[in-house]
Amino acid sequence: MPSSSSSSAQAARQRLADQLRELRATAGISGVEFARRAGWRDSTNVSKIERAVRPASAEHVRLWCSICGASERRANELLAEQAAVERMWLTYRQLNQAGLKGAQESVRDRYERVKLMRVYCAHVIPGLLQTRAYTAAALESIRVEQHVEVDDVAEAVDERMDRQRVLRRPDARFVFVLEEQVLHHRVVSAGVHAEQLRHLLALARWPSVSLGVIPLAAGRVHGGHRVWPEHTFVISDTELVTVELVSGFLSVSQPGEIADYLAAWKRLMSLAVTGEKARQIITGVHDGLDA
Repeated sequence: MPSSSSSSAQAARQRLADQLRELRATAGISGVEFARRAGWRDSTNVSKIERAVRPASAEHVRLWCSICGASERRANELLAEQAAVERMWLTYRQLNQAGLKGAQESVRDRYERVKLMRVYCAHVIPGLLQTRAYTAAALESIRVEQHVEVDDVAEAVDERMDRQRVLRRPDARFVFVLEEQVLHHRVVSAGVHAEQLRHLLALARWPSVSLGVIPLAAGRVHGGHRVWPEHTFVISDTELVTVELVSGFLSVSQPGEIADYLAAWKRLMSLAVTGEKARQIITGVHDGLDA
């Protein structure tokens, strides 16, 4: 598993490492003895894995469970936790190694099962709200920036466009909050940009969609405290938060951390305007494209 500076990912690794150390201690096996049984030269690896300096792999978990005599049930629990920790941090190179279409397909199930999705974006139009042309430009940029050898941009665009059908689900709601600068970013041609803004105006009227915009001139204060822009994040119901960082995706599933993102969402949502005020901002940006 690749390393990540995320405190959330490291905390999850440490929780797993603590359980492996407890498993060994409960079995009454010293680090030196464990290394001998594992066929290792010394106990260095034992110490690194149990201190989360070296991430525990599935093989490591199986080894700990085998040497320490863990029950099949406990082994399965630890393997499930290790898999969750491994999924918590995913680099774009890992995500896109088999092509962009596979990366798009990998998240479809989450969109089809969610009942309430809350999306905050500070730099790009969210995928669910993108036009085909905007998506094509975005995914082509990703292919170049991430050095993806497989050229399946067209297929990946088709997949994302098909995924947008979830916006018509009568049993789900999708709430978006965009920083106004997202509407201004000239990352595509003027024609594609204008089409994208008109598409936002149309989608904002859909019954399953709520669109808020945080004005550039908004006083960024909530409850007497300053509200700073955040990384783009998506809250799926109250079970999962995904955060887009420069090098990859962070997935957060611990209740305490999800609560932090829900609090951040509340702060950011309090700054946003919706309805006619949001449409006026989008229309103003659209009309100013020719200026």
